[in-house]
Amino acid sequence: MSLKLNGYHNAKLSGQNGTSTNGHANKITDPDIGHRYTYEVLVETVDFIKSRVPFEPVVGIICGSGLGSLAECLTSPIEISYTTIPNFPQSTVKGHAGSLVFGHLSGLPTVCMKGRFHYYEGYPLWKCCMPVRVMKLLGVTHLIITNAAGGLNPKFKVGDIMFVNDHINIMGFAGNNPLQGPNDERFGPRFPPMNQAYNRTIINLAKKVAKEIGLADRVHEGVYTCLGGPNFETVAELNMLKMLGKKTIVLCAQFSKWTLTI
Repeated sequence: MSLKLNGYHNAKLSGQNGTSTNGHANKITDPDIGHRYTYEVLVETVDFIKSRVPFEPVVGIICGSGLGSLAECLTSPIEISYTTIPNFPQSTVKGHAGSLVFGHLSGLPTVCMKGRFHYYEGYPLWKCCMPVRVMKLLGVTHLIITNAAGGLNPKFKVGDIMFVNDHINIMGFAGNNPLQGPNDERFGPRFPPMNQAYNRTIINLAKKVAKEIGLADRVHEGVYTCLGGPNFETVAELNMLKMLGKKTIVLCAQFSKWTLTI
C-alpha cells in the first residue's frame, strides 16, 4: 500500500495571472502564498531530520491529545524537538509535547509525532498538515492518526476506540481545505478522490487484533465529522449531527487525512 501526498505548487510564485472583466491582466492574490511550504522547503526540513536519524521510517503515528505516551513504545528512541527542525511549526496545546520520536515498533522503523497543529491555534490548514508531507518524504508509507474526540452515540463509553471508515468535512462546506491553492504534482493530483480514503484491510486487521486481546466490546466503526473549534458544539448543532446519523465529532483532526491517500 502506498501513501500519496497532495500539496501546493512552488510557493515562491507571487500568484497566477488572470483576466478581469475589463480585459486587463490581474494577479490572483493570496496573502499566504509566499509563506506556503514548497517542495524545496520541505526537502530542507527532511534533510535536517535525515542527518540525525540513521534509518527511514515506514510507519508514521500522529499522537493525539493525551496519547503522547505511544512514543514510549519505541525501542532505541531518537527525539527531535520541533523547535530545532527548520521550517517546522510549534505546538501550543497542553498535552502536545512538540517533538518527533524515531525508533522501532515491533521491528518496524517508525516515527511518532508528539503534538500536532490545530486550526483553532491560528495555523492555516496547509501548515497544520505540513508534518504529513514531511513524513512522506522521509519514507513513511503507512500513517496512523489518533486523537481524542466527542461521541454522539450513547452506546459509546469513555475510553472506547472508534475506527474511522469515512468522514464529513463540515468546514469544507465553507471552503476550508488544506489542498487549496496552487498544486504541485510531486505531492499528488489536483483533484484527489476520497471514496476510498480509509483502508478497509487495515481496519479489519485492527478489529481482529482487538478481538484477540479481549477488546472487541470496546471498539467500533464510525464516521467522523470535522469541526473547527475551539468552542464545543451548541445543543442545536449536536442535534443536527445526530439527525445526520454521525457517531463521532472531532475538532480539526481530519485535515491530515486529506493530504494523503493510504
